[in-house]
Amino acid sequence: MAKAFDFPGGIHPPQRKALSTRTPLIQAALPTHVVLPMDQHIGNPAEPCVEIGQRVRTGERVALAQGMISADVHASITGTVTAIEEHPIPHPSQGKRLCVVIERDPNGDDDWCRMPPLDWRHADEDTLLERLRHSGVVGLGGAGFPTQIKARVRELHAIDTLLVNAAECEPYITADDLTLRTYPDDVIEGAQLFARLCGAERILIGIEDNKPEAVEALNESLRRHAEDSVPIELKIIATRYPSGGEKQLIKRLLNREVPSHGLPADVGVLCHNPGTLRAAVRAVRDGEPLISRVVTLTGEALARPGNVEARLGTSMHELLNAAGLKEDELARLVMGGPMMGFALDTTALPLAKTTNCLIAATEHELPAPPKEQPCIRCAACEQVCPASLLPQQLYWFAKAREHDKAELFNLFDCIECGACSYVCPSHIPLVQYYQAAKGEIRERRREAHKAEHARHRFEFRQARLAHEAAEKEAKRQARAQAASRVAARTAQPSRQEPRGEDAATAKEQVKQLRIAQAAAKAALRKAEKALARASEAGEGELDDLEVQVATARENLQATEARLAAAQKDEQQGEPRQ
Repeated sequence: MAKAFDFPGGIHPPQRKALSTRTPLIQAALPTHVVLPMDQHIGNPAEPCVEIGQRVRTGERVALAQGMISADVHASITGTVTAIEEHPIPHPSQGKRLCVVIERDPNGDDDWCRMPPLDWRHADEDTLLERLRHSGVVGLGGAGFPTQIKARVRELHAIDTLLVNAAECEPYITADDLTLRTYPDDVIEGAQLFARLCGAERILIGIEDNKPEAVEALNESLRRHAEDSVPIELKIIATRYPSGGEKQLIKRLLNREVPSHGLPADVGVLCHNPGTLRAAVRAVRDGEPLISRVVTLTGEALARPGNVEARLGTSMHELLNAAGLKEDELARLVMGGPMMGFALDTTALPLAKTTNCLIAATEHELPAPPKEQPCIRCAACEQVCPASLLPQQLYWFAKAREHDKAELFNLFDCIECGACSYVCPSHIPLVQYYQAAKGEIRERRREAHKAEHARHRFEFRQARLAHEAAEKEAKRQARAQAASRVAARTAQPSRQEPRGEDAATAKEQVKQLRIAQAAAKAALRKAEKALARASEAGEGELDDLEVQVATARENLQATEARLAAAQKDEQQGEPRQ
């Protein structure tokens, strides 16, 4: 075992991983129909680009990314678009979202629409980034952040280490484990691809010691890739939850502290999940967009738990039935793990890009939580917090909606791992309180962004109106001066009028427009920086910031056009009419 550092806290819940690792990874049967949500990722939902009745091939784009933080959606089967409508999706809100529904061709064909393969070792970086953008690849570890955005990290940060996060510390989930056992070469090649894109000088693979088969497969693959350009080191760490948290894994392997409110890139690290790396290299090398994923089907209410690679949009009911769902024993259906996942009310939901695990649990296996009791201030939550926070204080602030105090105590450094809730003797759902507080704070920030945007628009409008009024006044004065000169020339034909006043007026216009140009440039830089920060932090709801950037850019272009015209008039010695 490689030398490792440590992070504070952590717990050792029952792993329950053996349920789904007894059988190899299998391919799920092609579904008869799929339901493809438009927002299977962080950021703006994709926009459908197909029509009802249109025939589509496997891998063909059915929805286009909207804005900077978004991702394309592709047909996962060959068939006909039968509906574009709202449909229930797997999400904590249990709500409905716009989806594209495709019925498979009656003959059962799987006619692919692949993109041209690329040699990622020799293709230019812009071509590779464009391929990732059009492939719909997002983070498959659960967050769903568009991969092509993370691939551009070197534009803002110097990256020295690519960290492959194979810890998979959450109980029950084994999707990464089986991916590494089955496709280790793809994962290694994907890591080399991203090391090239981000400029990393080395690659680390962090994996817990409860995955010996995956470790063996990786070691064999590393021997086959010994001559690869970027050196790779496999680091095995002791099993402890939540070692798979980005900040915690970086601390354990590199002894680097990601700053409060910071990102791994701030300390020179880019993290990726094994499934994401495999999806990326398939998109580039094989021309296959993201239309399937490995998902763990587990729980004691299944007769045949295991891992399957299934097409996106497949009904969870079909997948669970194929795994031998015992509906009379099913008490809870959880997407994700028991620590950070969320309960689903129905199996009539589509498999999404972020669905890494489905737990069909019995009542004995995952019983309903006991009734919440008052906090006894035992501080057990503080002892297990991997982020060195004060969960008890955050609980009081969140419950009282004292959001400023919660932020002061670094609420947003909470990774929502659930360790505090797990050890709480009063059975307080602490993470739920933190999530609610974060949601309210984010909503408050969105409203503040909207107000700031409205203020900017108002101020720009006032400045534009004032500038237009000044231009009109200058034109009026110029016309009056011209009329005076005409009258003077009529009275004294032989006299030549000086043009100094015209030149002075044109010069003043240029001066005012240069000031306006500088202000417009500053406003654009400010808007672009705000959008870049929000994009890098992975925040959703970026519409307002993107509108601000577009508005600021339009304002600058209009100001520069007026300045160019005024400068031309100045050279000719006449004010702008």
